[in-house]
Amino acid sequence: MSNLQLLFDAPILCVQLLVDGILIGAIFALAAYGMALVWGVMNVVTICQGEFVMLGGYTAYFLYKAGVHPLFGVPIAAALLFAFGWALYRAVIFRVVDGDLFISILATFGLSILLQQLANQLFGADVRTAESGFRTLFFFDGMVTVSVVKIVAFVAALVVGVALLVFLKRSRMGQAIRATAQNARAARIMGVDTTRVYAATFGLNAALCGAAGALVAMTWLIHPYLGLPYTVRSFMIVILAGLGNVAVVLAAGMGLGAAENFAGFLLGAEYQAAFVFALLVAILLWRRFWLGRTRRYLK
Repeated sequence: MSNLQLLFDAPILCVQLLVDGILIGAIFALAAYGMALVWGVMNVVTICQGEFVMLGGYTAYFLYKAGVHPLFGVPIAAALLFAFGWALYRAVIFRVVDGDLFISILATFGLSILLQQLANQLFGADVRTAESGFRTLFFFDGMVTVSVVKIVAFVAALVVGVALLVFLKRSRMGQAIRATAQNARAARIMGVDTTRVYAATFGLNAALCGAAGALVAMTWLIHPYLGLPYTVRSFMIVILAGLGNVAVVLAAGMGLGAAENFAGFLLGAEYQAAFVFALLVAILLWRRFWLGRTRRYLK
């Protein structure tokens, strides 16, 4: 209650929390773009989404240690994770594409545990960060601070969202992805290589998460077990926004970032993760109730 009173006594804190939450939420949306794409095209829920973010973060970190600025690590992490996602599809994911949705959840959950443990063995459990060297901006006589790296992450999420839309609408592969999402069987009849489309879609998902992970490495800390919160956030955003609208995914990500920031301030940082999981349960219950009412109305 004391923190709530503090918000009323110092409204400028609300501005600080809101700005930070919106900028942070853009990174959440970047990872959610990929989950929405894979779920919509392949009907696969990727529980290893957060581990792709983690691997992108480690890519940026080790490039930083090699003398490469972390900002240049963003496209490199995206490219490497695209290749990794493509290979992972060819090795594992193609076996569960035509199966039940629950089978894909189990398979990607197993991959999540495997990637966590491999990262722990290879990189150790220490937390790490890639120093960006960007400065901090001050507003309202220094009462509101905004890190430039968060602005960079926000702009990157916007640029990637626009690029994804252009890619899906203008490129041959993008059109093939959209056709496969609408009706995979009809797309195969029309000559679309759906196996190649699925591999490219899963690789694109991993690339988006890799870019998000590189931004996370500059903004916060990375470690082998950071994946689960990003998977949960991506799932929440997709549930709220749906599978076909990049702009709504971005808006949902920013809303989640703001809500999580306020919850962390009011409840304490130790309850912030609990708030995320509680919000997920509330969203799932709301969606079930809303879908039930919609079905009754249509009848």
